[in-house]
Amino acid sequence: MSDTPPVPPADPGFEVRTFFVRSRNVLLARADFGPLFVDYFLHLSDHHMRPAPEHAALFKQALAAFVLHCASRPRNEMTAWTLHFQEPFLNIFLTGDNDTGAVAGRIFTENVKQMPGNMFYSDVVRGTQPPRRSSVVFTGGDPLAALETFYRQSEQRSARCFPLEGDVYALVSEHPDCDVAWFEQLTAAQVTGIDAAETLAPMERRAYRWLCGCNQQRMLQVLAPAFRDDAAGLFGTDEKIEIRCPRCGGRHVITREAMEAFVAQKQ
Repeated sequence: MSDTPPVPPADPGFEVRTFFVRSRNVLLARADFGPLFVDYFLHLSDHHMRPAPEHAALFKQALAAFVLHCASRPRNEMTAWTLHFQEPFLNIFLTGDNDTGAVAGRIFTENVKQMPGNMFYSDVVRGTQPPRRSSVVFTGGDPLAALETFYRQSEQRSARCFPLEGDVYALVSEHPDCDVAWFEQLTAAQVTGIDAAETLAPMERRAYRWLCGCNQQRMLQVLAPAFRDDAAGLFGTDEKIEIRCPRCGGRHVITREAMEAFVAQKQ
């Protein structure tokens, strides 16, 4: 997470807004994720990835919940989530840097580790503090419900994520002296009309965009130790190999010649 490149100034991304709902004592994070979803599917097309439609739908929900969570957190925080589902059997990985607004992720359907049940892992780095990991068990195949379980068990407070009209999503999270009865009965329709029904205090506007930053150089760095140990085993009789970015699944072709040159420069 720590080597996420900055977001280029020419593309500020899409906006996530947060509000404090007065008298209810909850934080509301809300955004139209249409632009981010478009960037995600363009990324899939660029790298010739074709996840099953039901897997892509799960990823979109998880991505929206993840970004809203990030927007509700301190600006000097980097976060990575891994959601392991037993049914369908896959992992969803997400990573985000609040300092740059860069978010990325991928779906894993191959070499997924068998586990006793669904697992939610959260890895956080804030400023210069040591990395912190938490994990919770959740049930069902809904990423939004998984987020709610994560908040209750790991964050020690409640949160609810609502898909609204179009590609709009909202996250409502509990703060001290929350109106719990109102919070627990909250519906998507109420969240849609919350601007008229409640008093909102604007908090922040944050920009996020799809950006992994993987490139040829980074992939050479990843492969260099294996090449030094066993170049023949890595390439075999081939003059080039394909590697996928572990963060976003992007495909990169590495030639033996480029690998040899990179390793020679580092000696």
